[in-house]
Amino acid sequence: MSSRDDFVSLLGGVFEHSPWIAERAFDNGRIVTPLQAGPVHEALCAEFNAASHDERMGVLCAHPDLAGKLAIAGGLTEESKSEQAGAGLDRLSAEEHARFTELNTRYMRDFGFPFIIAVKGHDKDSILAAFETRVDNDAETEFATACGQVEKIAGFRIASILTEA
Repeated sequence: MSSRDDFVSLLGGVFEHSPWIAERAFDNGRIVTPLQAGPVHEALCAEFNAASHDERMGVLCAHPDLAGKLAIAGGLTEESKSEQAGAGLDRLSAEEHARFTELNTRYMRDFGFPFIIAVKGHDKDSILAAFETRVDNDAETEFATACGQVEKIAGFRIASILTEA
């Protein structure tokens, strides 16, 4: 990667609306060329994990609700839109949408960030099952689980980007 700007332009969005993670990884010398998905993912996750609790909370809060208002209004990032569609979340029945909305509301109230799951390999039923289980977690467990899911999402996105590049 020839420049910081090129790197951030290419991979700054893999952690939802949080290019600072890619910026820090580049600035801290964690990025080596040629870019490979595994080492890039490790470098970005290292920066995410080194961030303060508040910074990581900001990353969690940058994620959209699953099948939520942003999806309905067409306000998702292209990555999130594609990921949610791949899991069938754009084709929910009225009853399923109501259940997701109810769980989203409860989850946000209890944890202060949206429910996050790496939807690749899931369908709406397995996502709903995970949602219904995780909504009963304690705050510390769920924060750690959500952070792990964010890292998994970033890994899928990095692999996709670097395969296409």
